[in-house]
Amino acid sequence: MIASLFVEQTLNGLQLGVMLFLIAAGFTLVFGIMNLVNLAHGSFYMIGAYMFATILQQVGAFWVSIVLAALVTGFVGAVLERLALKPFYRRPYLDQVLATLGLILFFNELTRIIWGPQPLNVTLPGALNSSVPIIVGLSYPMIRLVILAVGVLVALALYLIISRTRAGMLVRAGASNRVFIGALGINVNRVFSWAFSVGAALAGLAGALASPILAVEAGMGESVLIFALIVVVIGGIGSFRGAFVAAILVGLIDTFGRLMFPPLLGDISVYLLMAAILAWRPQGLFPAHG
Repeated sequence: MIASLFVEQTLNGLQLGVMLFLIAAGFTLVFGIMNLVNLAHGSFYMIGAYMFATILQQVGAFWVSIVLAALVTGFVGAVLERLALKPFYRRPYLDQVLATLGLILFFNELTRIIWGPQPLNVTLPGALNSSVPIIVGLSYPMIRLVILAVGVLVALALYLIISRTRAGMLVRAGASNRVFIGALGINVNRVFSWAFSVGAALAGLAGALASPILAVEAGMGESVLIFALIVVVIGGIGSFRGAFVAAILVGLIDTFGRLMFPPLLGDISVYLLMAAILAWRPQGLFPAHG
């Protein structure tokens, strides 16, 4: 009984962690390269969830819906960056915060207008709506294993792209010195646009993956954005490796904290983790870019 409970909660924590990484990685990408504090990043998570629920209802194909939801969210991010956020690159952080807070309200209201105020429920097709035996006495939902597997694969692919490809080199160079890469003849605005679009697509992917296990509703991005910001702070600003490690820590601490501690202490366990790590390393676990 205790063993099955431990395994189940560990898998829940890992699944939450990889989902937080997808959101935090996009936020880190945008902030690390563009120096833009985009609090509306959680809205991309919400858009991805709504797009997945809508596309799945129309086409009935799970993986096609996942990919299309991420791509549509990335496109929305690219349009938003070009039309609304580009003027704020060189503005103070307070201006960026106020502008993106306004975008949160805009997207929340827009989703209510388009889809209505009631939450959407996602019906999974076939085998995804079943459970898989893990150990004796424990069957685990297939969709949660899929979320965990996809999150790990995307994290690995993102690491390889950032560390091994020319595009990743531009990302790391832009995070370190955008003036220098501009002097080398690189189109900095194009790099920024692609970075923002990829960050939005990652958040949309997280929302699409989470929609089968959470209610799809307006405002669902705010709570997860808070956790994503905590992940970025713990991991170190601009560090993808730090974001992954911190996301797994936050997922596990939040899951086991709510299970083992009284309600009040369990609810703030992640904040206590952040306070403890920042007291030890104020710059985060892995402050260097990359």
